[in-house]
Amino acid sequence: MAKPENGSPIKSLGNVLVETGLISNEQLESALKIQRKQGKELGEVLIAQSMLTPEQLAMALSIQLNMPLIDLKRHTVQPRALRLIPEEVARKHTLIPLDIVGDSMVVVMTDPTDIRIIEDLQTLSKMRVEPALGVSSDIQEAIILHYRASSEIEKRVKQFTPAEESAREMNSPALDTLTQTPVTQTLDLLIEQAVKDRASDLHIEPQESRLRIRYRIDGILHDAASLPMSAHSPLVTRLKIMAGMNIAEHRRPQDGQISIKVDHRDIDIRAATTETAYGERVTLRILDKELSLIKLDRLGFSPDSLAKYQMMLKSSFGMILIGGPTGSGKTTTLYASINQLDRNELNIMTIEDPIEYHFKDINQIQVNAKAGITFATGLRAFMRHDPDILLVGEIRDGETANMAGQSALTGHLVFSSVHANDSIGVLFRLIDLGVEPYLIASTIVGVVAQRMIRRICPHCTAKFKPSEEEIKAYETEMGPEEVVFYHGVGCNFCKDTGYLGRTGVFEIFVMSEQVRRMLVNRASAGEIRSQALSDGLVTMRYEGMKKVKEGITTPSEVLKGVFFIGQ
Repeated sequence: MAKPENGSPIKSLGNVLVETGLISNEQLESALKIQRKQGKELGEVLIAQSMLTPEQLAMALSIQLNMPLIDLKRHTVQPRALRLIPEEVARKHTLIPLDIVGDSMVVVMTDPTDIRIIEDLQTLSKMRVEPALGVSSDIQEAIILHYRASSEIEKRVKQFTPAEESAREMNSPALDTLTQTPVTQTLDLLIEQAVKDRASDLHIEPQESRLRIRYRIDGILHDAASLPMSAHSPLVTRLKIMAGMNIAEHRRPQDGQISIKVDHRDIDIRAATTETAYGERVTLRILDKELSLIKLDRLGFSPDSLAKYQMMLKSSFGMILIGGPTGSGKTTTLYASINQLDRNELNIMTIEDPIEYHFKDINQIQVNAKAGITFATGLRAFMRHDPDILLVGEIRDGETANMAGQSALTGHLVFSSVHANDSIGVLFRLIDLGVEPYLIASTIVGVVAQRMIRRICPHCTAKFKPSEEEIKAYETEMGPEEVVFYHGVGCNFCKDTGYLGRTGVFEIFVMSEQVRRMLVNRASAGEIRSQALSDGLVTMRYEGMKKVKEGITTPSEVLKGVFFIGQ
């Protein structure tokens, strides 16, 4: 029997788990029976049977092997170690090189007793391997986080041909044979890394002396790479070809679309170019097709808000509007809404600019101003196609607003979005666009106003005391109650921001008879808001502070997202 460093025999994993109280003797016997049948490791069986978490298994192995458990949230993975082990090897065996100490490489593994893998790593790295223990899920996240494309991108950029030559090459008839050029590989790496980092947008920005690459992650832009300006022309040319743009046009803005696969996922990319002082900049909007399947209960609605909104969706006619600024998730909410409607019995038609996600069994039309297809003309055309439900991507002008209202009035359920700060603001935005108050009162079923706020990183959550201003803002909404506040202290997984991912904050306004009468009588926004609050309207700021109380976000995020609203 192998012995740990202190010389005593290693106890069996089952004994350690029972002695530490992580499982009972009965659970151990049951798991051993399953293990004998399936031939799997005991730990795998216990996790599969929900008797143990991966963290508990790692802790027990740490005790069994007398080996420290490495917390990858706190340890920095060193690039020089990372370069010695290919990503595919790390993924296959769930391990990550942590550091080089002297002539040894420290490797964090789920099974540091696997001699065969350790020998393979030593052959690959030409170094001694010091195995260390880690939690499987932490190692997998660390692989995604640390195997970045930066160094590979730099290598590819150095292989670029001069810009003029590359442009001619990209325009050659044999374009299909050029998938392995340094330009193409660099672009693939940039997009692949953006998808891995959960970026919603990729910015390629020419500066005076460098090409700046930035990713928008959780609503915030982060520098991702800095390339020489010699990379600018070949990258933009390649992007234009992929997106079906005119490579000879540099002064006028252009739009295009790209469809690619990243890690077996279908990704659509919306590309836009515009001329700046130092050359064309490109913005890529990254659209993961899996998000088209998102459900309403995953957007961040509170149970009460979700119940109210789902009641609105049961309406057979009328208008349901989503309000908020750019980037507040309006389109996602619209898509999630029509996603749960019956497509077999209902004729659902949409007109969008652009179509971000494609849906099965839904008729989607793209706005095309050159062909005379606008939101208003598209709506008018829909009326000849026996629709039940209409989705208008955005109400921007009076003609579209009035057409949407008339469609709702004639027995159709109409969904759309409006740029407005809050739910009552949506009603008055329609009035500003020239819609008569009686039409608004007759057709609006309800309005959802929303924002996106960042979630506290679950890997580095800690208690903290907010500023006096933040506490006062919290108490204004929730009252002077005792509450523990949390924030993220920053770790490897959240890139030291303290936040990971986003959630929605929603304000659900349901049209009441009192508000209908007030609209027809042209009451002010303040009067209608007061009536809506009396009717049970729960403000966005209150919903945001509820998420603070639940430890989902911080007071500063709520204040930043919805503080300016006149509530």
